Amino acid sequence: MAELNIGDQVTAIYKTGKYIGEITERRPQHYLVRVLAVAKHPMQGDLHNPKDAGVGFFHERKALSFREQANIPEKMVKPFEGEIPDYLDSLKEATSKLRAELEGDDSAWAQQSLRNLESLEKDYFK
Repeated sequence: MAELNIGDQVTAIYKTGKYIGEITERRPQHYLVRVLAVAKHPMQGDLHNPKDAGVGFFHERKALSFREQANIPEKMVKPFEGEIPDYLDSLKEATSKLRAELEGDDSAWAQQSLRNLESLEKDYFK
């Protein structure tokens, strides 16, 4: 894969979310990426016990904010071609997609995730 440079537009996977942004700094085995849009909203719950509602603490996972920067491993950063969508529009689309996936699942994890997402949407879109 070709080396990416500062200013390049990229997709980046951070925890369970996927973002579109730009590289602002190179670090050893990582890129610092400034978030400009949300491609996939993070899953809810415990990262170490995915899709399990019976965990000690069920995490509410927010999407990274507009222009927030994250240190992301090189292998999780890929070039992005195309027009970067508006952050708020992309967040609405990402939460809608996650909601549709969760509504098709009647598990306890999906139901708790829907409650978390509802709370997040109140915060995101106030």
